[in-house]
Amino acid sequence: MPGPLLHVGATVMCSHGGQATPTVPNPRVVVSGAATVLLTSPYVVAGCAMPPPTAGNGPCITGQFLSGSVRVVSMGQPFVLLTGQSVCAPTGTPLLPTVAQVRVIAS
Repeated sequence: MPGPLLHVGATVMCSHGGQATPTVPNPRVVVSGAATVLLTSPYVVAGCAMPPPTAGNGPCITGQFLSGSVRVVSMGQPFVLLTGQSVCAPTGTPLLPTVAQVRVIAS
């Protein structure tokens, strides 16, 4: 499914309100002045409100996008898209991208 490319400054959160940040930006392709993110880059989550075991199975520590661009790649890897599927560990809940650049759309 087509969607805007995610970049380093995009707002991505875990399902419990924690801020997710990509660990490996892709400086070879820049959108709106910021490096893009490839599908192989894991995200780290800070500030997740999910309680630890016995009260819950959190907090979210890492996240990974599972689907990305199909036709547009960089260094042989797909880009992360605003519409991509993702999962956080250890909770199994998705990452929620909410704000991203809208000028570059890939499929």
